[in-house]
Amino acid sequence: MDLDALRYGNFSQLGEAITDWEQMTKKLADLKKDAEDNLKARADKAQWTGVNATVSREFITKTAAEFADAYAQANTIAKILKDTRQELIDYRTQLNDAIDRAAKKHLTVADVGNGSFTVVAHTRPDWASDPSGEQAVSQREVDDARDEIQRILSKATQSDSTAAKALRLIADQAKYGFSGASYDSRDAAARAISEADRVAKILAKDPRDVTSTELASLNNALVKYKNDPLFAEEFATQVGPKKVLAFWAGIADPYQGEFNHDPARDKQAKQLQKNLGIILGQATLSDSDQMANWKDQMIKLGPSQLGIGDAGNPTGYAVMSSLMRFGDYDDDFLYRYGDELLAYDKQVNGRATTPWVNNWNTGDLNLWGNKNDRGRDPVTGFLEALGHNPGASEKFFARPDFSDTSMPTLERDTVNAESEVNEHLRYLTSERLWLPDTAMDGKDGYVAGRDALGHALEAATTGYPYDADAKDTVAGDRRTANTAAVFEQVAYLYGGEGGPKLLHTQPELADSLGKIGGAYIDDIDYELSGINDHGKDAGDFPARYEGRASIGNQGAIDFLSVLGQNEDSHKIVTAAQHMYTLSLLDANPATSEENMNRARDAMSIGAEARGILDHSRVQQAATTYGEESEEANKELARSSDWKKLMAGAVVAGGVAAVPLPGSTAAALVIAPVAADQIVNAANTLLGHEIDKATEEAAADPSGPSQMASRDFYLQGTEDLGETYKAYFERHPKAADKADDQGWIEGIKGSYMGTGTLENDYRGRPSYKE
Repeated sequence: MDLDALRYGNFSQLGEAITDWEQMTKKLADLKKDAEDNLKARADKAQWTGVNATVSREFITKTAAEFADAYAQANTIAKILKDTRQELIDYRTQLNDAIDRAAKKHLTVADVGNGSFTVVAHTRPDWASDPSGEQAVSQREVDDARDEIQRILSKATQSDSTAAKALRLIADQAKYGFSGASYDSRDAAARAISEADRVAKILAKDPRDVTSTELASLNNALVKYKNDPLFAEEFATQVGPKKVLAFWAGIADPYQGEFNHDPARDKQAKQLQKNLGIILGQATLSDSDQMANWKDQMIKLGPSQLGIGDAGNPTGYAVMSSLMRFGDYDDDFLYRYGDELLAYDKQVNGRATTPWVNNWNTGDLNLWGNKNDRGRDPVTGFLEALGHNPGASEKFFARPDFSDTSMPTLERDTVNAESEVNEHLRYLTSERLWLPDTAMDGKDGYVAGRDALGHALEAATTGYPYDADAKDTVAGDRRTANTAAVFEQVAYLYGGEGGPKLLHTQPELADSLGKIGGAYIDDIDYELSGINDHGKDAGDFPARYEGRASIGNQGAIDFLSVLGQNEDSHKIVTAAQHMYTLSLLDANPATSEENMNRARDAMSIGAEARGILDHSRVQQAATTYGEESEEANKELARSSDWKKLMAGAVVAGGVAAVPLPGSTAAALVIAPVAADQIVNAANTLLGHEIDKATEEAAADPSGPSQMASRDFYLQGTEDLGETYKAYFERHPKAADKADDQGWIEGIKGSYMGTGTLENDYRGRPSYKE
């Protein structure tokens, strides 16, 4: 900041600009409210059809969000400009006061250009009466005046430059549209940038020299600013891609502390993995040229070793994948990173020695759940990243022959050929050699990578992070034609001829496959409602979103028959099926003939799906352990307590969020229900069943130890009978009519027919070793 620029600067034009920005902010606030209350709200309630359901709805949602971002960005810019202008005016006042005081001491202050100035002493008027010079201007007075003026100019320069940097970072965050970066003042934005610069210096040090106190300071800053876009970008770009990788590898290296173990440092290191991952993810969301270059460099570093003495000199892939297990990353960055990673992995996977999991790889880079996942396989960490980033996961596993913009939704057919399966999905499910990456005290044979693959597929098919909390699901059903297209591929692979082998040789995927099946149980029921692929009833099983999944009648039977073979997937899909059927009955009370017809179909198709699942479970237990053997009966007993999964379910926005018991992390079954909202839930069949399951689970956490197949099927018919009775409880005349029409025989036949006979030739056979 030049002295004359501050001293004689005209801030009136800046004031006019601030007034314009403040007026614009007020207008944008009105537009933001209008977009939220009218544009988006009406779009959410509208019954869209055709292309409008995907393209138009999404466009309106994004447009409404852009108004919110535009308001936030304009408001921030106005505040930064206003604060900076006032600060500069204050500094100008201080500067003029300092120059006036200097003049009274016979000092002249002059701007000499290029940010420099001079302070010159005059000959005092009383020099003639005091030729000794004792009353002349002293050097100290010159120095004091110069230092005071320099301090003022330095502060003014900092105010001006930090404001300029903040404004540039905000403007560059989004190449198109608005970033949504929001700060209450210039000081807040400046503090974020300054703090990023401070903690970035910690990463410039040798990891061995970083103290536990410094790690704690770093973690505190990363947590405090985890959602701050300016902090994230400044931090990431100041550290640089290679240095951040080398630093984490050095901190994570388990052998550094082998002879001087510090539990406090271990705790900080574990948190650093999570916090670094989150802040780097936030940074990748920026569209600035600096971050574009950062992302390109990070991808290029992937296959190369870092050239360090820590963690066995790992590759860029190994380290970055360990960090991206946490955080929300830019979808395009994740896609490009994963595409390059799998291309490289295909070159090295299956060799006698792989660069990932081997006896000499000491790069234990994952400190979360590391007994069963040491973090040496970068594909595992990348898939965990996809599990937290639904948009990227859906894109990464997209059907090669379809996207919601590539063809009209109604033209999409079932997946019936390998060529219609995404290359990434086919490689990860059917071709890649997966190796356990467990520690000595880990679960023998457990493959964390397959569990991570399941998480990624959950995100891709449901639109939610795999570990979303129940409170997150109030956003409602996030399925689209594109998520459904991923589900279709999963159903083809695991419901196909090789499905039983895939499921049984990949047990870590079973719970995820169950959650995926549960998320699409309404579409599965719709497919079951036809005679082969004819006469399907969209009136009884309405689409909850445009572009619903299409797997065909036989595809639905095959997929359910495979899911029924595993205890976990059987339980999850059975619970989802039961809740969906109950919600259909709640939506169609026995008060009209039309409602009763729909209720009859709901119970009949629900019984058929339950029959396929139960029969498959009985057949697999008999195949594995021997018919009616003690072990087979134990398997069926464990499968019989599926209702306990309904305990604590939360229904909102057209989905039921069902927490999975015994999970170490947030884990939900996100199952569709027939209505967007349930009014007076306690008076509904679904609400009553959830409450009942919650009470029973709390009162008796243990189930029967053994159950013969006969009893297993009896429980199935009992469940169907209870549902039938509850539906007609307040409508005795309707019950008489249903009895005359043979509802009971039809429902029981749907369950027992598929349960004991049809599935022998309709579904997939049990898996045999």
